[in-house]
Amino acid sequence: MFLDESLRRIKMLFRGSRFRKELQEEMRTHRELREQEYLDRGRNPVAAHREANRRFGNPATLQEKSYQSWGWSWLTSLVQDVRYGVRSMFRSPALTIVALLSLALGIGANTAIFSFIDTLMLRSLPVKDPAQLMFFGREGESGITDDIASTTLYSYPFFREMQKRNSVFSDVAALLSMLDTIHGTIEGQDAMQPMRVQLVSGSYFPTLGVQAIQGRALTEADDTTEGDHPVVVVSYAWWKRALASDPAVLSRKLILGTTKFDIVGVAPPEFFGTSVGEEPDMWAPLSMMHSVPPMWDGYKKNFWDGMYVIGRLKPGVSPEQATSNVNLLYQQIIRSFPDADLSERNLGYLQRAHVELTPMSKGLSSLRRRFSDPLRVLMGITALVLLIACANIANLLLARSTARARELAVRQALGAGRLRIVRQLLTESLVLALTGGLLGVGLARIADRLLLRMISGGPDLVPLDVSLNTHLLVFTFVVAVSTAILFGIIPAFRSTRLELTEALKDGRSSSSRGSSKSRVGKVLIVSQIALSLVLMVGAVLFIRTLMNLNNIDTGFNREGVLRLDIDSNVTGLKSDDPRMIAMFQQIEQRVSALPGVKAASFASFLFSQGSWSTSIRVVGQNLNDQVNIKHNVVGNGYLATMQIPLLAGRNFGPQDTATSHKVAIISEHMVKDLFPAGVNPIGHHYYDGLDALPDTEVEVIGIAKDVKFGSLQERPQYIDYMPNPQHPWGYGTLAVRYTGNFETVSRAVQQAIHSVNPRLPISNIGTLDEQVSRTLTYHRIVAQLSAFFGLLAVFLSCIGIYGLMSYMVGKRTSEIGIRIAIGASRASVRWLVLREIAVLTAIGIAIGIPVTLGASRVVGAMLYGLHGADASSVLASVVALLAVALLAAYLPARRAASVDPVIALRYE
Repeated sequence: MFLDESLRRIKMLFRGSRFRKELQEEMRTHRELREQEYLDRGRNPVAAHREANRRFGNPATLQEKSYQSWGWSWLTSLVQDVRYGVRSMFRSPALTIVALLSLALGIGANTAIFSFIDTLMLRSLPVKDPAQLMFFGREGESGITDDIASTTLYSYPFFREMQKRNSVFSDVAALLSMLDTIHGTIEGQDAMQPMRVQLVSGSYFPTLGVQAIQGRALTEADDTTEGDHPVVVVSYAWWKRALASDPAVLSRKLILGTTKFDIVGVAPPEFFGTSVGEEPDMWAPLSMMHSVPPMWDGYKKNFWDGMYVIGRLKPGVSPEQATSNVNLLYQQIIRSFPDADLSERNLGYLQRAHVELTPMSKGLSSLRRRFSDPLRVLMGITALVLLIACANIANLLLARSTARARELAVRQALGAGRLRIVRQLLTESLVLALTGGLLGVGLARIADRLLLRMISGGPDLVPLDVSLNTHLLVFTFVVAVSTAILFGIIPAFRSTRLELTEALKDGRSSSSRGSSKSRVGKVLIVSQIALSLVLMVGAVLFIRTLMNLNNIDTGFNREGVLRLDIDSNVTGLKSDDPRMIAMFQQIEQRVSALPGVKAASFASFLFSQGSWSTSIRVVGQNLNDQVNIKHNVVGNGYLATMQIPLLAGRNFGPQDTATSHKVAIISEHMVKDLFPAGVNPIGHHYYDGLDALPDTEVEVIGIAKDVKFGSLQERPQYIDYMPNPQHPWGYGTLAVRYTGNFETVSRAVQQAIHSVNPRLPISNIGTLDEQVSRTLTYHRIVAQLSAFFGLLAVFLSCIGIYGLMSYMVGKRTSEIGIRIAIGASRASVRWLVLREIAVLTAIGIAIGIPVTLGASRVVGAMLYGLHGADASSVLASVVALLAVALLAAYLPARRAASVDPVIALRYE
């Protein structure tokens, strides 16, 4: 019954004209029958018609009552208001375009930034009950360490003991903290392709509660015996991309290194692992660690700490209880390992060690750590832009309300209540805002792709899902409705406070009302100026920060260096195999001999490629176990290739072989802080590690200039360079200093590499300058977007200033005409208008400066080489803002100065 009634009312809503016609026809028939009845009783036609109409009643009132009983009157009114709002938009196309453009940019920018915040910071992992997952330690550290007191990275035996002995987790899983990108082959295909392999424990999928959509997930049975289970579960995306969604995927095999792996399952499409933005192509059991390049051998080592450990809380167990249990077991497990070095120093480390359990419902993410602050700042910037847009539209609607004064007065005179008119005007604002919101969603989709490309910093997009979802649509809807209220509420209430007589007489509100609207408009302009100043100063600060970072002395020449990666794992040789060492040396020699190549060398790490660090013990100096040295294993031509000045001593040479005494070149900062003052460190010795073991003794043979190693903002680092033959490292990054055409040299270098070994996969070909620039990605994003939104804010403010001044000049035409008639010069009239906007701008700047100073403290950590809102940045922004404000007011001022006094006085 309710459903039938609802359907009937809905039909009434959409077929109102048909119902109206049928009702009119029925009423007409009823009146005619009654009129005929009176005629049959002997009345004349006129009397019969009049009596029939009188007895029938007021047709309009009856129709209105019928509509109210048949349909939803409130919904009908809403639909009427929406229709009227749409027609209003078309009646003022210029205003509508400006308003929609402002809203689309404001809402679109907010939606785009929010989509990244949602993806990186708000969305839960697509696993079972993610709130129950806990991470051992604080994320941010990865790699391998032998630190006895590591509380973020753990060994595989430690994980197994924790899994067996804890009483607070329903299950515990481990995964290697590094995602290996290697070149493998699909059986039956010749071409190698890069594959991102994540090594995980057999309990990984069961702990997460993830089931395969084809085949099976990894289980504990796959992770019991080292090397016995060459199986992988592939991701849904890789299955589609690499195997074209082959339904026989479970019969396919992969070759990684020298081992053939069976594909036993396909992960569900929504599952990307446990690290946001780092989607593996496949998951292999940790038991196969030694078979997956780079063939780590830490499966059974008690202090080979390279694992992340995660646990799922048992029902009813609090994080505090779990933390207490884990820390008790941590001490017991570490001390119980037979090879634990429980020296007094290590016992001190252990006593201070504390494992912190952190919630893992949102997953791990290095992107989150890097971009959370920039995204929050950008969200604040786009919110300010939206506020400016709202103020702008409110000003335009206030000006338009003057033209609608007569219309609104007529409606009030006919009995329309003030609230009814306010509701209609707010509905018009809502129509405008929702339309702008729809356009904003479209712009956001484009902006998302651009932003994803900017964040990726390279040709390959970071695997982030920033597609439309419920969170995003709800956010956009809330923003659109909020903006409708923000820019619509003041014009709506102001427009209904009319002097009806004057409004009906000349179509304009009274002068007092005009003054009132001007005051509101001025307040909005002052607000826009203040907010624009905040955004402009922010943009200048971020741009100057980017310039400062680009101008940092890196210590090496980043220009004219080609860099590329070689995956030497496909050779199946160990890094200390003489054939591997010889292969690297042959490549360096052949590439160095190419035309246009000045020097070439391999290195374990170029700028910002990670690090390998240990403590050292300098002979004759007290041990400082808090000092870590970053090691870089390089070819003999590395310093020449990077143009790092050798300040003293000698470079590596043919005499530095695997059997000769170990040597190193150290950085000048290391000399200054770690070696005896006034003593020449050349020929001095130190030990690589805390203990003075003979096979770790190193002789200093040279001193190199300090260089940036991990980031451009870092302080000088302790760095030593070691020759590859003495510290075999399966490095794969080749640096080539060249002159001439990049593409020509690149092709020649690749041919030279393949002339040594045609099977070597080459990837990530680019320049060192690009690699350095990629480390400034988030500074560049913030600088570019803040500059864009700063300019947009100023542009919107200019529109607002122009609109307000045009309105004010129109209102004061007669006054200006009188001024000119009694002798005022055109220039003085022009200045009269400009002076007014100059005063408003000055007030806005005065309000904006303290707000700017406060906001600069919030972003202080994101600046480099600047201390908050420095005076020059503020002064430049103030001057620029004042100039564009006067420029925006110039056209109305010129129009005021051209007023003909005769016409103005005749009008008056």
